[in-house]
Amino acid sequence: MEILANENGQSLPFMPIDTLEFANDVDRYLEDARRVHPWLARFSQGYVVYGYEALGDFLVDDVNLAPGIGPIVDYYGVRGTMWARFMEELLTSTTGETHDRLRKSVAHAFTPRHANQVRPLMQQVIGGLLDEWAPRGEFDFAQFASYFPVTVMCGLLGVDAGAVPGLRTAIDDHMSSLSMDMNAKPVFLAAWEDLWRFADTVVRGGRSGGVGDETALLSAMIGAANAGGMDETELRFMLLALLIAGYDTSKNQLAVIMLLLLDHPDMYERCATDKAFCGKVVQEALRHTSIATPFREVVRPFVYAGEPFRVGDLLVLAPPLAGRDASVFAEPLRFDPERSNAGRHMAFGRGAHICLGQFIARNQLQEGLHLIAQRLRAPRLNGPLAWRHFLGAWGPAELPIAFTPA
Repeated sequence: MEILANENGQSLPFMPIDTLEFANDVDRYLEDARRVHPWLARFSQGYVVYGYEALGDFLVDDVNLAPGIGPIVDYYGVRGTMWARFMEELLTSTTGETHDRLRKSVAHAFTPRHANQVRPLMQQVIGGLLDEWAPRGEFDFAQFASYFPVTVMCGLLGVDAGAVPGLRTAIDDHMSSLSMDMNAKPVFLAAWEDLWRFADTVVRGGRSGGVGDETALLSAMIGAANAGGMDETELRFMLLALLIAGYDTSKNQLAVIMLLLLDHPDMYERCATDKAFCGKVVQEALRHTSIATPFREVVRPFVYAGEPFRVGDLLVLAPPLAGRDASVFAEPLRFDPERSNAGRHMAFGRGAHICLGQFIARNQLQEGLHLIAQRLRAPRLNGPLAWRHFLGAWGPAELPIAFTPA
């Protein structure tokens, strides 16, 4: 392992988190890094925070740190583009009054109560997908999972789910921007044009009465815009942000859950009859292998546990690695849904930017797993597993399985 020095000349490990090699063998790199430093490493563009305690402190530090999208925009040299504006004006990228205003405009749709009211929609969507896919006896589970959360989000918004196939490709291409791979630049910029056209068409249709259900979230968002709570660009940005967030993280996490359960057939079988146990499986999967890695930028120089940080430094906060901190979670690589402290994971973040859709995500993972376990019996790996880039939204890119249809 390459060893670098910080500003004090102290040793820091180097983690190649922006490579597929890292994504394919996270634990080897993490183990090597912890031999050098308990919670901090360097990578090609900044720092990686992987210790549980440090991660928790950094997630709630709104004095020294700000959402770190600016350095990513500058990395690609696209400042001034509409894509850059979108990335820097996302709900997860804003702070203060703007963040509070935007979050308030949609928060009612993501309360625990409303997330429970959406369970029938979740069941309907996953049931319909299983009707179509289960008779095949084999398929790429990562591809199957990619249709579930985004269709639920379309239903929540009141948007025609017929656009889902095209949206999947455009969102995947957009998310490649977080890999910090320069080859992704033309891909995500082209995808942005498709996403913007979609958002503009949907909003215009909604304004002309295209949202049949007045209780749909899009109707509420248009109402908020009419009342001055959002401008027209923010309205379109919010629509896209919700679709992207409701697509990429949940479908990757569902694929992670299936992968973990392939090694625990007894747990998987129990999921078919015990929905409460499915909830425990979801919590432990979020602890064992969460998938989101938020970025932060240092806006004030500070020192944390002896480590100095300078203005402009880019930090990757890594809940997937912090969930494997043995000082907090005994035998962290052991998958145990009965683990007493699994709920201490930070998969949804903390503080002002804690995930708005966490209750929706938990519920749809639970509902999805329960019905999947009933319909896809005795699943097994049926080909090579491929991983996505670690940065942004990690998880299996390809997870071929075979099973007995029920």
